[in-house]
Amino acid sequence: MAEQRQPVMTGGCQCGAVRYALYVAPHNPHICHCRMCQKAFGSFFAPLAAVKLANIAWTNEPPAIFASSPPVQRGFCAKCGTPLSFRFVETDRINISIGSLDEPEKVRPERQFGAESQMPWFDELHGLPALATNQVIPPDLLARIESRQHPDGET
Repeated sequence: MAEQRQPVMTGGCQCGAVRYALYVAPHNPHICHCRMCQKAFGSFFAPLAAVKLANIAWTNEPPAIFASSPPVQRGFCAKCGTPLSFRFVETDRINISIGSLDEPEKVRPERQFGAESQMPWFDELHGLPALATNQVIPPDLLARIESRQHPDGET
């Protein structure tokens, strides 16, 4: 009888079409400032952490793939567009987007890459005023917002 592995972390896209299970904690958690990652994530950087291919399983649909350069594949949900992965195709590893984890707070970035493309004001972001959602969105509008996101932790 085959041994059934238990995931140590799970994650997926915003709509829930693409879900995955990790069978080991990811390593090399980092943020990448390179221009390709900025474009792929539509953000100032991409938060990523790696696992060997043998330690990830796509539990629903697999991600759609975009070859952003000859040696690189980027996975995303074809239905909702969530960025999910980055992979050098010649390796046995894949980087998962930390934000797509069901518990992203458990994977703290430890380094930065692509510093040549870092926004010149990036180090100042922590000093910006911080407001809670209910301080910005009026109560009548906030009451009408219904999340269509797939719940964290559910496959």
